[in-house]
Amino acid sequence: MATKGHNEVKESIKEMARIFRPKDPRKFVKEYVRKYHIMGGYEEELTLLVENELVKLDS
Repeated sequence: MATKGHNEVKESIKEMARIFRPKDPRKFVKEYVRKYHIMGGYEEELTLLVENELVKLDS
């Protein structure tokens, strides 16, 4: 994934996590990857981003 595209995906998923506040970050990322046709191998990184964003929101 190109750097610009990768950064856009990261920002997009963080914004969606702020909006939807998912209860299960792993399931949320799986649905996001499937819906937006994100290349495989990024699920773990995106899950960590979502989890960190949710921790920030709870603080």
